[in-house]
Amino acid sequence: MSKTFNGAEQLKDSLKGAEVVIIPAGVPRKPGMTRDDLFNTNASIVRDIVKAIAEVAPKALIAIISNPVNSTVPIAAEVLKKAGVFDPKRLFGVTTLDIVRSNTFIAEAKGLNPVDVNVPVIGGHAGITIIPLISQASPSVSFPEDQLKALTARIQEAGTEVVKAKAGAGSATLSMAYAGARFAFSLIRGLKGESNVIECAYVKSDVTEATYFSTPIHLGKNGLEKNLGLGKLSDFEKELVKAAVPELKKNIAKGEQFVAKS
Repeated sequence: MSKTFNGAEQLKDSLKGAEVVIIPAGVPRKPGMTRDDLFNTNASIVRDIVKAIAEVAPKALIAIISNPVNSTVPIAAEVLKKAGVFDPKRLFGVTTLDIVRSNTFIAEAKGLNPVDVNVPVIGGHAGITIIPLISQASPSVSFPEDQLKALTARIQEAGTEVVKAKAGAGSATLSMAYAGARFAFSLIRGLKGESNVIECAYVKSDVTEATYFSTPIHLGKNGLEKNLGLGKLSDFEKELVKAAVPELKKNIAKGEQFVAKS
């Protein structure tokens, strides 16, 4: 039986017994705004929800959609640490929309069905931190250098493109709902013990110098079962990682400092 809850006063009741918590709460982007511009509003929303999770459902798998994901995931981690319940295997930033977009754009360029295409996307969930690994696409594809750069830029700026197209009416909605549902179902499949459940997600990581980084991960009964790392990168992709890491470190520090000061 499903129940509905409304408002901050019912938040803790809504979380009792939860095994998976998806957090999409926050304000949407408007033209001229970056995901980072959302920080001041969404940071406090994520902090307060995660405080309640720490108290009522400390073992839940937490998937954060609220932007800027590069900073809100570290915020959640710091709140959970303060409460003494942080488990890095149970906290995820949802970057699935970047994979959906990459699959779609690559399929479009090659005349394929997006359902049959899989492009891992690593890094973060904003601008230059979004790194599509086109060299690892399945099926294997190749592009001239200029087209590769253009496709990469299009994937990185796809969210901004949507915001501009909607002209003040918000950001991606249906595509984000699809991507969020896909990741949620993958978490549930892992909890049920299905094998070979793999998604990309933004997680606590030692893969690069950035302490949070999105990579393909194996999901299971405990959440993150194994980080599958970067795989073999092309020279072009190595340069993208090099450019992304300083930006990610800045985003992460911003989130951590927010909790330290609040």
